[in-house]
Amino acid sequence: MGSKSILMFTALAALPAGLALAQPTQPVRAPVAATPVQPTPASPPVAQPAPQGAVPQAQPQPALPPPPPPPPPLWTAADANQLLMTILTSAKEGLDPIDYDAAGLIAAMRTNDPVQLSAAATERFNKLSSDLALGHVRGDDRQNWHIPDPDLDAARQDQLLRASLATHRVGEALTGLLPTHPQYLALRHALEVTPKTETAKVDRIRLNMDRWRWLPRDLGERYIIVNVPAYTAALVENGVTVSRHRAVSGAVKTPTPQLMANAVGVILNPWWEVPPSISKEVAGKPGYVALKSPDGKLLRWRQPPGPRNALGQIKFVMYNPQNIYLHDTTAKSLFDAKARAYSHGCIRTEHIMLLAERLLTEGAPDPATAPEGTTIWTPERVRETVASRKTIQANFPKPLPVYIVYMSSAALADGSIKDYADIYKKDGKVLAALNDMPRAPKSAAKPKDKVASR
Repeated sequence: MGSKSILMFTALAALPAGLALAQPTQPVRAPVAATPVQPTPASPPVAQPAPQGAVPQAQPQPALPPPPPPPPPLWTAADANQLLMTILTSAKEGLDPIDYDAAGLIAAMRTNDPVQLSAAATERFNKLSSDLALGHVRGDDRQNWHIPDPDLDAARQDQLLRASLATHRVGEALTGLLPTHPQYLALRHALEVTPKTETAKVDRIRLNMDRWRWLPRDLGERYIIVNVPAYTAALVENGVTVSRHRAVSGAVKTPTPQLMANAVGVILNPWWEVPPSISKEVAGKPGYVALKSPDGKLLRWRQPPGPRNALGQIKFVMYNPQNIYLHDTTAKSLFDAKARAYSHGCIRTEHIMLLAERLLTEGAPDPATAPEGTTIWTPERVRETVASRKTIQANFPKPLPVYIVYMSSAALADGSIKDYADIYKKDGKVLAALNDMPRAPKSAAKPKDKVASR
């Protein structure tokens, strides 16, 4: 097993059979003597009647002090050993065991001091659990990432720690935080079978595994996932891809951000609200309408529905602060290109009308039992509305989340890797952060993997 494992078992042999498990009790305060009651005056003053219709004023209640914090959790040697083993095997998740200081944990175990051991183990549990659930790379190093991950906050982390110590299942609690998505599992298998000497390939696998940890563990029973470097949009139901579409992503100068938005429906025959960044390109051109304020000030340019509309015949309704959405296009020839980074940031989606018809009709109420006035969409009704040139919003019976992500590598079932062009040059900075390097290199292939190199 190597020098780390020998050191670990030597340390464990030196530990006592168990550590004190009793939680420290809170000190009991002595009762405070009651204040003597003053005698009632012999002739109490006569109470004045309240004015007619007056509402009695409630007396303010004294604020209760906050409850005392729970005592620090106590670790046993066996629980600490489970944490140690999870640290030492974290490399199979693309992480670096040295980041969690296994040597420091072993030293604390050797002290036979339950307080010192508990402090050291808790610190490492919190760091490892955060990386397993949320990813090691954080903040600006994710580069234009706007997908919230609610999997682990401070309260849940503390609850998980205490529950795992109470049941003595620390290892299971930690590994239970990992993604269960089939693609993450395939990447982990690919990492396992890839020779460590192939550092560039190892790097690509590791950084994309971390990107999967940035996502919520539960993406939902049904969702759309757009992979920008792969130029694809896929509808997934119960873990199975049921529809895959070619897509056009944002150009290098106008990159598509990574985000999550809830799609509630579609706009048929949409108007295109021209972004301010490109208003000068369309100002005054035929086919565009100026939207002005009451005082005549130009607000923005709009393009009405029609055969030349940049959004085509349909766009998804999926509010997000970045104003990114899936839509149709008149430039359908771009779907035949291998590299498809041409948009101003939105996702042009091939056969989006078929995707919308599926989402509008699946789960729709039965016309015989639907409440009066309910709009029930069928493929025929969608086509008739599009032909009418009227702008109408059609809502999905079941809204679904749309995830726009940036995965530069995908794993196949046989452990091989399919790489996509790193069109926005993000991989180098992600890898540098994953390896805790001070500055990001120019590409993911140049930096040496600190795990493999050791």
